[in-house]
Amino acid sequence: MWRFGPRGHAKGRRATPARPALAVGIVSAAIALLGLSPVAPASTVHAAEITVMSTVALASTLDEVKANYESASGNTVTIVYSTIAVLKQRIEAGETADVMLLSRAALDDLQSHSKVASGSIVNLGRSYVAVGVRAGAPKPDIGTVDQLKAALLAAKSISYADPAKGGASGVYFAKVLDRLGIADQMKSKTVLVPGAEAGQVVAKGEAEMAVAQASEIAVVPGAQVVGPLPGDLNSAIVFSAGVGATSKDMAAAQSLIQFLATPATVEVLKSKGMDPP
Repeated sequence: MWRFGPRGHAKGRRATPARPALAVGIVSAAIALLGLSPVAPASTVHAAEITVMSTVALASTLDEVKANYESASGNTVTIVYSTIAVLKQRIEAGETADVMLLSRAALDDLQSHSKVASGSIVNLGRSYVAVGVRAGAPKPDIGTVDQLKAALLAAKSISYADPAKGGASGVYFAKVLDRLGIADQMKSKTVLVPGAEAGQVVAKGEAEMAVAQASEIAVVPGAQVVGPLPGDLNSAIVFSAGVGATSKDMAAAQSLIQFLATPATVEVLKSKGMDPP
């Protein structure tokens, strides 16, 4: 199989006039089969190396669909995962990527500071902060704010993302505990995790209750989502994709974002606990 470098030159065996055109045709046809709109004329399509900075909340989806995109497009994708806050700080400090997958709010702010290409942001899915427990365990009643407060006080242990590490759900839930007036009472039985591991902690039996993005709990074998935080405590995050303002191949970056917005990928997002944006 032919592999093309950044300037369209074949690597390995010597190229002949017919081979590059054939490879371009195969890539274009594969993209069409996946429902993608070509982002460049067929004559200019070439294999690209796409860098991605993504929130951990989308890790399970990207890990599942990445190979399909690479196979269809001929491009390769390299992904760095972290929390939204950490990635945003790194981008503000000068790091960049071809595609950035963060919350819509974070991308809008980065776009206003010329870190994200203007008009490139596409919403992918919505997730809410939820309570989770070990699969098969009784589900606590969290239908009202008072019931949630009682369930938290009754739990032997809880786990959520360390607010100091910048995880969006952890930062938000710390404020919920303050609002409920039980922050001090919960400290001794709280297991803080650096990122999206709260569901794993519950699945292992190391905590009785997890609070995290529903999408982060739903993908963990051995954990189950109880439901969203109730009433006006409910908090949803829209996850979106944007092109880095200094991307060296914006056409390739846009093709990846288009792929992430196709019906097939949306179905994967739904299976991971995401709702349509």
